[in-house]
Parts: sequence; C-alpha cells; structure tokens
Amino acid sequence: MFDWLHDLFGADVVQMPLDRLLARVILGLFCGFAVAAVYVVTLGRQRDNHRSMPTTCVLLAVLISIVTIVIGTNIARAFGLGGVLAIVRFRTVVENSSDSAFVIFAVTLGMAAGAGYWELTLLALPVVGVAAYVMTILDPKVKTSEYAEITVKLAIELTPETSLYPTFQNYLVKWDTLATGTAKQGKTMELRYAVRIKDSAKVFSFITDLNKIDGVYSIEWKPE
Repeated sequence: MFDWLHDLFGADVVQMPLDRLLARVILGLFCGFAVAAVYVVTLGRQRDNHRSMPTTCVLLAVLISIVTIVIGTNIARAFGLGGVLAIVRFRTVVENSSDSAFVIFAVTLGMAAGAGYWELTLLALPVVGVAAYVMTILDPKVKTSEYAEITVKLAIELTPETSLYPTFQNYLVKWDTLATGTAKQGKTMELRYAVRIKDSAKVFSFITDLNKIDGVYSIEWKPE
C-alpha cells in the first residue's frame, strides 16, 4: 500500500510492519506511564520537581523506544546518535540519585520496548516498582523527610557559630557543612549544610526563626 513511500525514502531503510511499530511505541508509552506512577507513589511527594519528573519519564520512555527502532542493528546510526546526544545538555540537573535511577529506569524500559522485548518490560516493571516501594518504606529519609539541604546567605561580618548555630541547636539533630562561599561581590557568605531536623512538622518555624536573625538575607530548604 505504501510501496511508493518506501521507494521514495530509499532501499537502505529496514522496513517494519506498521502494526509492529505501533505496538512497540504504545508499549513504550505504557512503560513511561508506569515509571511515572511508581515515581509519584514512592518519591514524588518529597521532591520539588514532583510535577516535571513524571512527564520526563513518560516522554523519555516513548522517545527512547522510537530511537531504538530507528537504530535497529545499524552501528553507524548508533554512533551518530551518541554524537548528537553528546551535544545536547539538560538545563535542569538531576540532583538526587534516586531521581537519576528513575530516569535510567525510563530509558531502559523504552529501549526494551523499542527492541521488541515486551516480556522483559512486563517483568521489569513490577520488580523495580516493588523494590522502589519497599525502599520507600525502609528508608527513613524518604519516610519522614527529616533530612534536607539548607542554603543560607549571611552578612559577611557575621559568623555562623554565633548567629546561626543557636537556632540550629533548637531545631536540628545534626548539621554538616557542605560548602561555603561568597556572593554579591563578597558582601555576603553563602553557606550550605546537610541537616537533619528533629521534627519535620517544624520546618516552617525553623526557617521563620532563621529569617528573623539580623544579617540573614535568604534561606533555601531542599528536602532530600
């Protein structure tokens, strides 16, 4: 029926029945939705990017399934794709290792769907989903959201020991310095800490008390 289109695009293109193409792409879409659902149930509510990450998983799974079909067994196309992807840069950095694992999860299932391994995708989905859910229950960082990263911009003439640490002692179990630096042409210090709060329900009170300190210009709280 579409022989004239096949001849137009060239004989070097390996043709695949339309129903098989459609089945693989739809399987990739299903895998993307499944990965997004697992992410939302296990980690999504503890993340700042809980709205964008599921969309990323769905689109990645579909696109990778299509790319896998296009590459097939053509080594030249595979190297060409690698060169193109080396140029592309993500504007948003995936900061958490768990989020990176879900990106890889979506990519892997998309490749499996594009290659036609439907049995593998149906087997991998529940196995990885159950593993993610179990670790959500067992991992106290995910369950309680007590662990976080906080960035404070402080006046350069102040010291964190005298200005910040008394408030830290009231709300935090522990804190570790991750990085220090200056901002606004050396007028402020930027301090980044890994912290564990005593009561996750008092995060707002903690930030409010820090903000009342003279010399504190801004505070950024990121749950892990």
